[in-house]
Amino acid sequence: MVPTKAQRNWTKKMASRACLAAAVAASSSRGVSAFSRSGVAAGGRALSTINGGSTFVASSHPTAVAGTSFSLASFGNSNRIASRASVNSIQLHMSSTEADATKSEEISTVESQIAAKGLEVRALKENGITKPELAPHIQELLALKAKLEELTTEKASPAPSSAPPKKETKKNPPTNAIKSSPVAELSGSAASARRVKTVNAQVSDEQVSIKGWVRTVRKQKTLAFVEVNDGSSMSGIQCVLPFDGLDEVSLKEIDKLTTGCSINAVGQIIESQGGKQSVELSATSLRIVGTCPGETYPLAKKRHSLEYLRTIAHLRPRTNTIAAVSRVRSTLAGSVHAFFQKEGFNYVQTPLITASDCEGAGEMFRVTTLDTDNVDSLPRAKDEDGKTLPGVDYGEDFFGKAAFLTVSGQLGGETYASALGDVYTFGPTFRAENSQTARHLAEFWMVEPEMAFADLTSAMDNAEAMLKSVVGVVLDECDEDLTFFAKFVDKGLKERLNKLVNKPFVRLPYRDAIGYLQEEIAKDPSKWQFPEVEFGTDLSTEHERWLAETKFESAVFVYNYPKSIKAFYMRDNDEDGGETVNAMDLLVPGVGELVGGSQREERLDVLVEKMEELGLDVEDYWWYLDLRRFGSVPHSGYGLGFERLVTYVCGIENIRDAIAYPRYPGNAEF
Repeated sequence: MVPTKAQRNWTKKMASRACLAAAVAASSSRGVSAFSRSGVAAGGRALSTINGGSTFVASSHPTAVAGTSFSLASFGNSNRIASRASVNSIQLHMSSTEADATKSEEISTVESQIAAKGLEVRALKENGITKPELAPHIQELLALKAKLEELTTEKASPAPSSAPPKKETKKNPPTNAIKSSPVAELSGSAASARRVKTVNAQVSDEQVSIKGWVRTVRKQKTLAFVEVNDGSSMSGIQCVLPFDGLDEVSLKEIDKLTTGCSINAVGQIIESQGGKQSVELSATSLRIVGTCPGETYPLAKKRHSLEYLRTIAHLRPRTNTIAAVSRVRSTLAGSVHAFFQKEGFNYVQTPLITASDCEGAGEMFRVTTLDTDNVDSLPRAKDEDGKTLPGVDYGEDFFGKAAFLTVSGQLGGETYASALGDVYTFGPTFRAENSQTARHLAEFWMVEPEMAFADLTSAMDNAEAMLKSVVGVVLDECDEDLTFFAKFVDKGLKERLNKLVNKPFVRLPYRDAIGYLQEEIAKDPSKWQFPEVEFGTDLSTEHERWLAETKFESAVFVYNYPKSIKAFYMRDNDEDGGETVNAMDLLVPGVGELVGGSQREERLDVLVEKMEELGLDVEDYWWYLDLRRFGSVPHSGYGLGFERLVTYVCGIENIRDAIAYPRYPGNAEF
């Protein structure tokens, strides 16, 4: 084999160093006068060393690689031996590098032959060939496997070295080392196979790698079927492992397979012979990446209740239901961003820590660095005369005032809408509401757009367009997951989602909604949990769902709510003397309220008056009021509870299954 340019450059460099070292050694014994002139005259680089008045010249002519042009004049015996040893060591390195490259090519060739022969044997068996006729093919396959084992053993053996053996030094393992079972590694072409996710698996002649977690294992006399799921799809992929086409390590690994263990399987994606899937992996090798003891694995081969799965929230994404919810949630999140970006909105990240109560309800989580474990050490609030008052002096806390986790990004969003026009926030919010219902979380995500120069109608138009867009994306991209939910959770799911996308939303004044409810409840009040309904009633879930599911069979905007049941920042309606505010809620079948929004109060005097009525400290909102002092404009916005959207699209009932790690009263595990 002809040496590569890099190898030639390396050996030239090493040859020069070797000759120079030999020359220096020779000078110390004064047994050399010069190198032969022929080496330098051939065009090589000259290295001169002055030592004790003698001059030495070393040639680095390319022919030195082969050791043919090093003729040394008047060298002593010891120096001549040293020089030859240096040149020989260079030749040995070259030979070793060339041999390794040749060996790797041989291994790759034999592996390809084994894979081809294995497929040939399998095809012959399927065509009903007799055992005597099949025997020569099996013998040939076994001979190839033996050759591969011999080659890999030879390659793993260390090359001979002329250097003296180094003294072995024992090292202590790190104190935090964790003992684990040895993992067999793939070799040759299998180790470099391109990874393919199961959702993208297509028929190909290419050797690919499937990595994931084992769902089921079925072993027969001549082959094994392993269902692998990598999280990218509901169905995963079936790996077919014919025993006569596998290496010895893979055959041993099959015996160790258990549900839950992680594996790396290499082979070709082919058309499936069965009817449950379109493609499958015809595997030629398999390695276990991480073992999973079946006797202690919490996810048995049965359907688990969602209540039980919440107790093992770190493992529940491996189940079909929660994995499907997670994929749908991810698609919804991406499509929310895509919609607003396409509409020209700017994404604003508002703070999670705030001193402002957006809703004015006071149900907020406090943020403090004060030592609450030592009550006596807490700084006490004092009046102007220095008299101690009930409560803590949060002026000595980290932020110099009382601070909380935000219940909404709306107020911060309004400030940017007053400069950028259209913005949206999308992030976590928190509410310390002591509720154990299936509709509430203490930590949840909100999508909150704010639009300048916009009224309530603009907000409703945007909310309707956004929901139709994101649900449409899920219908297009998550059909397998939605089919699963339609089969096991909500049989009418797809029909309901398609109706939301294709049917215009109903728009209903609050007063009319109350009239419809009163008329229906009067027929049989005993059927209702909350039969008392009048103007000023805050609609309950049963009222909302009746309007959306029964009365209109559609998504419904209810708008112009009574002022008394809505937040301080909502704009008073002029037409009824301020009895109602320009607010709306979107009600959808299966969930009830999904979106809440309003036109914001842009009049400074009216807003200050409302804040004082609710007992809010105007000084805490000075920056919010500045928006009304300096260039105020009509503006609107709304908030979408993201987990409620996930439950609606997936058809699941409990909001605790719509988020990775639910937070609610009494639970902050994981």
